[in-house]
Amino acid sequence: MERTAELLEELRRYHPADALEAHHHRAILDLLGSGAAAFSRDHFVPGHITASCFIVDPVSRRVLLHHHRRLDRWLQMGGHVEPDESTIDAALREGVEESGLHDLELLRNDVIDLDVHDIPAGKGEPEHAHFDVRYVARTSRPHTIIVDRAESNELSWVELDRAIVMMNEPGSQRVIMKIRKLT
Repeated sequence: MERTAELLEELRRYHPADALEAHHHRAILDLLGSGAAAFSRDHFVPGHITASCFIVDPVSRRVLLHHHRRLDRWLQMGGHVEPDESTIDAALREGVEESGLHDLELLRNDVIDLDVHDIPAGKGEPEHAHFDVRYVARTSRPHTIIVDRAESNELSWVELDRAIVMMNEPGSQRVIMKIRKLT
């Protein structure tokens, strides 16, 4: 199935948790329906689709965060969707690349959260929005993380309550609350 159609189907089944996420849901649907190159990393107005992977260790009930090098913030793993890649595949690829964990398995086979957020200008790109499609995966080998210094200053396994504080934004709080119900 073509990736736009695949994502639209996922979004049709998806039920936002609150009014803010419902707004993000509508914005992502509008972007996909606009005929624009929604997945192209060069599509800056209003932005493009990205994919994230929240990685959990179900045994310790902790989530892995990375201190993003360019944004100087604690975030989940994630990034741009490559040509002909689905958002699920992109989320898992980004999770592996940024964590070094090669045993990632989705905790559920569908979207866990949606978020639209601004990215500041940098690396020759103007300010734009990331229309982020988020998934959650687990690992059985949390001790095998490897920091990719090109992406991260640090990786850290943190308790869910601490993750809310470290990430410090409403979308992250919403998804951490969802993860709490799954683990």
